[in-house]
Amino acid sequence: MLNELKPVAGARKSRKRLGRGPGSGRGKRSGKGDKGQLARSGGGPRPGFEGGQIPFFQRIPKRGFKNINRKEYAIVNLKDLNQFNDGETVTPELLVARNVVKKLESGVKVLAKGNLEKKLTVKANVFSKAAEAAIVQAGGKVEVI
Repeated sequence: MLNELKPVAGARKSRKRLGRGPGSGRGKRSGKGDKGQLARSGGGPRPGFEGGQIPFFQRIPKRGFKNINRKEYAIVNLKDLNQFNDGETVTPELLVARNVVKKLESGVKVLAKGNLEKKLTVKANVFSKAAEAAIVQAGGKVEVI
């Protein structure tokens, strides 16, 4: 029965209890040795410290530039818009609701991969020129948010 399950004998090992007298095998200095930085409370060098040698993260070459204002658009292709009904207005919120887009970061960008067979009003943040032309050619409208 589930309520009678127990681990196999010896499967669970109890932790070392430090500083509990000389008979415990880990008494007096609690396995830290005598004196020095590592014996002190909170002792030891900071993470990444290599004894005065230039640390690894400073040795590796730094390259490139990270733009903190970069916009991450959720990509939607024309073929993904065919699941909507004729005459429907496609908004970023509707794309998330229909699981076309997982999450909206900086908005939605519509690209021209595939063919659009429906007449739709598409609201998005960015359109490629080819996607915009394809939506208008299909009889739809393009609205930049």
